[in-house]
Amino acid sequence: MDARIGKVTEVESRPANNLLRRLSQADYVLLAPHVTVEDSAAGQLLYNPGDDVQVVHFPCGPSLATFLVPNEDGRDVETILVGREGAVGGIVSEGFLPAYTRICVKFGGPFARIHVAKLEAAKLRSASLRNIFARYADCMLAQIFQSTACNAIHSIEQRTAKWILAAMERTGDETSVPLTHEQLATLLGVGRSYASRVLQSFKAERILDTRRGSILVLSRDGLKLRACLCNDAVKMHFEEVLRGVYPTEERETG
Repeated sequence: MDARIGKVTEVESRPANNLLRRLSQADYVLLAPHVTVEDSAAGQLLYNPGDDVQVVHFPCGPSLATFLVPNEDGRDVETILVGREGAVGGIVSEGFLPAYTRICVKFGGPFARIHVAKLEAAKLRSASLRNIFARYADCMLAQIFQSTACNAIHSIEQRTAKWILAAMERTGDETSVPLTHEQLATLLGVGRSYASRVLQSFKAERILDTRRGSILVLSRDGLKLRACLCNDAVKMHFEEVLRGVYPTEERETG
C-alpha cells in the first residue's frame, strides 16, 4: 500500500475532530487508549462556572459547543463557538481547573473525550503534543479577542450573518442552521423581539427563511455581504498558527 494512502486511512479512522486529526501518529497513539466518543444532545451542560474541569471535550463532525457568560440580570451571553476545529476544557493548564463560564452543547452530535490527567501525562511525554495544544489555545484566545471587538463595534445584523456563516462552516451544512429565535437572541445578547426583527429583515431580502427550530439559508453570498469580517480574521489566524484545522469552504469542497 502507498504510504500516503495508509496515512490518510489512519487519520480518517480517528474521531472527526480536526485537532485530533492534526496530531502526528506518534502523538495520537499516546491519547488513543484514553479517548472515548459519545453523543451529546443540544443543550447538554458540560461545565458550570466554578466546576472542576476534569474532561476535555472535542466536538466531532457537526457538533458544536458554546461558551456562555452568566450576568447579574440572569441572562447568559454567548461568547464563542467551538466545533470540530478544537476542544473545550483543560487545554493547556495543569492542576485544579475551575471553569469560568458555562459551557454547553449548542448543536448535538458526537464528542470525543479524554480525562485532563491523561492528556497532561501524554504532554509530558511529547513536546510536539504540548506545542499543538498550546497553539490551539492561542487560536482560541484570538477568537475571544475578536468576539470582544465584534460585539463592541459591529451591528446586530452583521453579527447575525457572521455567526450563521461560522456555524455553517463548522457543521458542514450549506442550507440550514438548527437555531431558534430565542437561541439567536442569547448568542447576540439581545431580546427575542429584537432578534426576530433582524431575521425578518433578512427574510425580506430573501437571504434567510425560517422554519420551526431552524434558519434556512437562501443566499450564502447575500449573507457574506451582510456579515462583518471577524470570522475571516479568526480563520486567517488559525491558518497561520494551525494550518488545516479550521474548516473552510475551500477545504470542504476542494
